[in-house]
Amino acid sequence: MTEHAIEIENLRKTYAGNMRTGPKEALKGINLSIPQGSVFGLLGPNGAGKSTLINIMAGLVIKTEGRVRIWGFDQDQNPRQSRAAIGVMPQELNIDPYFTPREAIEVQGGLYGVPKSERRTDEILELIGLTDKANAYARTLSGGMRRRLLLGKALVHGPQILVLDEPTAGVDIHLRQMLWDNVRMLNQQGMTIILTTHYLEEAQEMCDEIAIIDNGQMIIRDSTAAIVARVDAKTLLVRPASPVAALTLPQGVTRDDRADGWLALTYPRSRVQAGQILAALSAAGVEVLDLTTSEPDLEDAFLALTHP
Repeated sequence: MTEHAIEIENLRKTYAGNMRTGPKEALKGINLSIPQGSVFGLLGPNGAGKSTLINIMAGLVIKTEGRVRIWGFDQDQNPRQSRAAIGVMPQELNIDPYFTPREAIEVQGGLYGVPKSERRTDEILELIGLTDKANAYARTLSGGMRRRLLLGKALVHGPQILVLDEPTAGVDIHLRQMLWDNVRMLNQQGMTIILTTHYLEEAQEMCDEIAIIDNGQMIIRDSTAAIVARVDAKTLLVRPASPVAALTLPQGVTRDDRADGWLALTYPRSRVQAGQILAALSAAGVEVLDLTTSEPDLEDAFLALTHP
């Protein structure tokens, strides 16, 4: 057993396409290792190749080339063991409307070959907060409840790795908080979590490390803090006592007069210090009522690293 939950080497996937478009290369030689016990973010724009990568890891899509090891099991040599090691909570609400949550979890356990005596249906229903809806038809559940049921189905076979594909898309703040509490608990118990999301503030808060994919290629893989630190820009927000007219600022500083009366002065941290900007404000006779700074975040880094 290695120290990595996932090991991917030179992974390529080419779809046949059609006569008009021709073949489509969705993944172009991805190399990626994900440590055991981590919360790992897999980010990228729409169409970047994230879903293809996840589906290959889950054994749902056949790769064109490369090597994939899940929890130490080579997909080509040990396909059953590698599939058993990973659970996927999909983005799509693919639930049979005529099954109850209890039935859905039981059937999923049967599909994975979990003996009845070893199934944890009641425990999973309690974890996802559906004990009181255990015997209600899935078609009567709210969208948030159905999403919780997807999480339950992903956990039935006790996987070592859990993939969350846009888990909070379209859910309210209470469900989002409940989901993240559950994810933290599972991770503390040793489960490796792989997260894809367009809510980048969630990824910044939850993930130890992040990989960004764009156009089928790995753009960057690093700790979340290191990726954010690559953004050189920082913003000084100033609330002047009166509107500011002419203002001579250090080279590289941009000015944005906001509608709420605040003056946003963005500068490269590597070349300009906040004290230089404050000195320029003082020299121009600007009376400052309040000020604060705005640090770069993961969204800034994501936009800087990916194509529009």
